[in-house]
Amino acid sequence: MKIAPMRIAIVGAGAIGGYIGGLLARGGHDVTLIARGPHRDAIRSNGLTIESKGGERFVTHPACTDNPAEAGAQDLVILSLKAPAVPAMAEKMQPLFGTDTAMITAMNGVPYWYFHKHGGPLDGSRIASVDPGSRQWDLIGPQRAIGSVVWMAGAISAPGVIQHGNGNRLPIGEPDNSRSTRIQRISAALTAAGIDAPVHDNIRQEIWTKLWGNLSYNPVSVLTHGTLEGLSRDDDARAVLGAMMVESRLVGEKIGISFPVSVEERMGMAEKVGPHKTSMLQDLEAGRPMEIGGLIGVIAELARKLDIATPTIDTVLALLKVRARVAGTYNE
Repeated sequence: MKIAPMRIAIVGAGAIGGYIGGLLARGGHDVTLIARGPHRDAIRSNGLTIESKGGERFVTHPACTDNPAEAGAQDLVILSLKAPAVPAMAEKMQPLFGTDTAMITAMNGVPYWYFHKHGGPLDGSRIASVDPGSRQWDLIGPQRAIGSVVWMAGAISAPGVIQHGNGNRLPIGEPDNSRSTRIQRISAALTAAGIDAPVHDNIRQEIWTKLWGNLSYNPVSVLTHGTLEGLSRDDDARAVLGAMMVESRLVGEKIGISFPVSVEERMGMAEKVGPHKTSMLQDLEAGRPMEIGGLIGVIAELARKLDIATPTIDTVLALLKVRARVAGTYNE
């Protein structure tokens, strides 16, 4: 199947966004990377280099700017920023949007559009912990949104150089679970570029598959500096993690999510990952804002809306906020 080239902007062309953008540029699409500082400068001068663990290495030369207005209207925007950075970026992204521009939210946690065309008890609801002041909902709009879950890892090993780690999967889905013309076109483009991007009939279920581990292990790792393996093998940590998973499962089930594995099985999966530091712990150690709202604050907010008690989650969330304030990175 021949894939027509698309105009695609990657907002947040760091490790994951840069990797996706590099593959799409190599695949013949008109790609613009939105990046800043030395990373932007290196891409402009030398191109974007992608290196993989298997030894593959290639260089592409997409456009790169820190000003979305220079890129103009796109067919597709891939939003790959950390959640705390998105509200401030929403207005700056406006020049990227034409009448029919779609946007993939390639981010951890619950996205701003989650209850758009949901059909459940919170249909149409906005989520303050994810989208303060409804800036994303009002400025970007839920109608543009296509959901995704990032099952890949990478790092910027040097300005302009992306080191791809494990995983290459980016399932995508419409908020109404349809197989629209636009999502089939986008899936085909991503797949042809070398990304495993199937259309998911219930992308919210896929979001929760990843979220259930993130909402528990990430915050507890920040408070303890434990790894996935270490926390999973510690009885005291397991008690807290298990309570958080049980509480969040009640929230998820209330809005239509099913949990095919038990709490013990989910912790076993985390243990098998090994001595890995969570993304939130990595952010703390690097002095970056943590994704508090999208990973755990949202669960506490939804629990209040649904009249579900989440005492363990509430306690961990409060301590997590204190930790972020002490570190000087709390901005949610």
